[in-house]
Amino acid sequence: MNKFIIYADSACDIDNEILAGWGVKRCELSLMFSDSEKEYLNNEINPVDFYNEMRAGKTAKTSAVNTQTFMDVFEEELKAGNDVVYVAFSSGLSTTYNSGVAAAAELMEKYPERKVLVVDTLAASAGYGMLVYLAAREQQKGATPEKIVEFVENIRLKIAHWFTVADLVYLKRGGRVSPTVAFVGGVLGIKPILHVDNEGHLISMSKVRGRRAAIAELANKFGETADKGAVQTVYISHGDCIDDANTLADILKKDYGVNVEITTFVGPVIGAHSGPGTLALFFIANER
Repeated sequence: MNKFIIYADSACDIDNEILAGWGVKRCELSLMFSDSEKEYLNNEINPVDFYNEMRAGKTAKTSAVNTQTFMDVFEEELKAGNDVVYVAFSSGLSTTYNSGVAAAAELMEKYPERKVLVVDTLAASAGYGMLVYLAAREQQKGATPEKIVEFVENIRLKIAHWFTVADLVYLKRGGRVSPTVAFVGGVLGIKPILHVDNEGHLISMSKVRGRRAAIAELANKFGETADKGAVQTVYISHGDCIDDANTLADILKKDYGVNVEITTFVGPVIGAHSGPGTLALFFIANER
């Protein structure tokens, strides 16, 4: 049996150093600020600097990983004697998954005796990162490439994604909320509680008034939907609002006795659509 390498992409919002510790490699999505023609890979921009640019009024357009990039990276692995399993960013939010599928199809024609498998996580940010971690753990237990794909497909709809944003203007730009809702929400201090559904799409679930109430509601969602029978894994990601992330972690510890294993930035590519002040909670639930 050939050795195989698990790949992710930068929408998992897990640092390359941590991924390397899991035995995972990463491809980068990219973005371009509206006032510039320079394209940056996700890992070429410091998140704090990125969010400061957004606060100053800049917007950014993001781009998926293209098929050729995946082909180049995956073929290097094949030449080195490794098969590949690409655990991909939600197909409901990006065409990156489709690029990976196209690359895999071409490479398996060229190398028919080899494996390049692609699985759609239907997940984003650190919820996607959690699935990458769980897949890597299965690999360490001795799972085959096919078993990794099966595992991800079986558990992906139990990874809960709950989040809120500080300013609805960014969701308005992406068509996630109407201009009227964004305006009224801004005036009244209404904060949406959002979710990633079973098709990997972003949806609004409820609304609360004020940031403190939004943070408390994220913790409430853990209490309502967490799988009490699972060995729980909890991640938080944030759009440069570490104090709020710590507040959420403290509530989870106090009210539910759980520790947050990883707190990470919402990376620039995802943050371009959600904005500074995004706060997200991920855990293993009975169902999304």
